[in-house]
Amino acid sequence: MAKDAPGMRGNRSRNETGELRQKRGDTLAGTIEAQYGVDLGVRSDCRLDTLRDRTGETSIAGIIEKLGRS
Repeated sequence: MAKDAPGMRGNRSRNETGELRQKRGDTLAGTIEAQYGVDLGVRSDCRLDTLRDRTGETSIAGIIEKLGRS
């Protein structure tokens, strides 16, 4: 299977409107910190949907920009 778009890691599914689907809300902050090599300054068992509520961001990149520390 071909990659979805240049520069993207792996295949990404899309929703009905063609937009890339969001990462599941039950993903843990520790998983995101490990994948992206950042420290979000929260407990590792904090859920992604909680981080979205706290920051007002919907994307992982936006959350990392607001909370991330390298």
